[in-house]
Amino acid sequence: METWQITLWICAGYLLVTLVMGVLPGLRVSKSIAGYVAADRSMSFLVMYFVLGASIFSSFAFLGGPGWAYSRGAAAYYIIAYGVIGMVPFYFFGPRARRLGEKLGFVTQAELLAHRYESRFLSVLLAILSVAVFIPYLTLQMKGAGLILSTITDGRVSLEVGAAVTYGVVVIYVLTSGVLGVGWTNTFQGLFMMVIAWFLGLYLPYKLYGGVGDMFTQIAASDHADMLIAPGLTRGGEPWAWAGFSSAVLISGIGFSMWPHLFMKSYAAVSDRALRLTVVMYPTFQLFLVPILLIGFSGVIAYPGVEPDSIVPFLLTQVDLSPILIGLVCAGTLAASMSSGDSILHSAASIGVCDGLAKIAPGVFKDDRLERLVIRILVVVLAAIAYYFAVGTEVSLVALLLGAYGGVAQIFPLMFAAFYWPRATGAGALAGLLTGIAVNTLFLVRPDLSPIPGMHEGIWGLAANVPVFVAVSLMTRPQATERVRTYVEA
Repeated sequence: METWQITLWICAGYLLVTLVMGVLPGLRVSKSIAGYVAADRSMSFLVMYFVLGASIFSSFAFLGGPGWAYSRGAAAYYIIAYGVIGMVPFYFFGPRARRLGEKLGFVTQAELLAHRYESRFLSVLLAILSVAVFIPYLTLQMKGAGLILSTITDGRVSLEVGAAVTYGVVVIYVLTSGVLGVGWTNTFQGLFMMVIAWFLGLYLPYKLYGGVGDMFTQIAASDHADMLIAPGLTRGGEPWAWAGFSSAVLISGIGFSMWPHLFMKSYAAVSDRALRLTVVMYPTFQLFLVPILLIGFSGVIAYPGVEPDSIVPFLLTQVDLSPILIGLVCAGTLAASMSSGDSILHSAASIGVCDGLAKIAPGVFKDDRLERLVIRILVVVLAAIAYYFAVGTEVSLVALLLGAYGGVAQIFPLMFAAFYWPRATGAGALAGLLTGIAVNTLFLVRPDLSPIPGMHEGIWGLAANVPVFVAVSLMTRPQATERVRTYVEA
């Protein structure tokens, strides 16, 4: 049996195990919306830790991260930087959201904000924004899964087929078990991909250079020494401006805990303690990124000229690994993709129905069974849309994620004010959010208009969002004291 066939069989075995682990929880979760979307609010610390960790570290980390280290050097350090600070707001927002969800029945981020600001339109707007930023994020995961299977089999399995099979498994267990299936599989996938990352991150520098220290010594003495100088390089090979690096860290840190699929997990936590302990322990998940970046750096001198997003599967075809180890590494990469993709897909469909369709036509969704059915239909629809973009676009994996962060970061001022600024009003929230999205989109489409070259467009969005939010709130009637007190004293 050839190497690629052994590798493919191991990946198939991994997909089968994941499918079983994802489907089994559906046998015990309740058939209500709270069961499908919030796991009946029963997730323990261990499951929460891996759900939050594995939901964030994805194809972006396993393929895009090494790709940046390989092509842009120190620029990849921004990933570690924002990951360290990004979960801090969740320590304060998460327990408040969990208690409000338990008290008022919330299962999504937009439900909380729409209730606080008394605005059905805000709910629909947040649903549209959430689904819009989820599509590129989900596309990223599918591209990663298809890319690893295509490269490792020398094109015998195309990117299209690899993405379709992998996410066919994801769709099945998301349809069957909802967020509890996501939780179980994320725990398995998180453990699996951490072991694989550390093995590969230490093995490749040793195999190609004699060790991690020797690898960096050789890079520093080569023509690529400028890659080790912060803030690294641009995709074109020019020095990356500090404005670009720092704004990428800042906007990613602000948007990190605002991702709806991550925020929604606060409703699934069994207690405030489990949620806070998860946040406190979360930085340990950053250790996973150290070997990830070492993988990318290991290819700088040894294999120049490789497409950055393909460096991981390319290295696997060049170094002397047994077919079984190659298969396990590929399965680990699939785990990284699927552990984010399942959570994104589930959350996007839940938000689209609970915060979008159900608010547009409130009289239709009176039955939990109907609402759950429509969520499942939307799971399939969104998977098909993301698949279309995954097989038909050539955008960098990290570029996809960075572009999405600017939009989701515009939610942060609304969430902060919901809990900590009693004077915030619905009109102010809407005006600020719409302004922020508009400005962010403008600079995303026309980066040449930026007053500071390289500055992330999300920063300009927030710079417009916050003053408009504050000004309009102060000019409009305050909200009812009792409603505001529910949030401020949550």
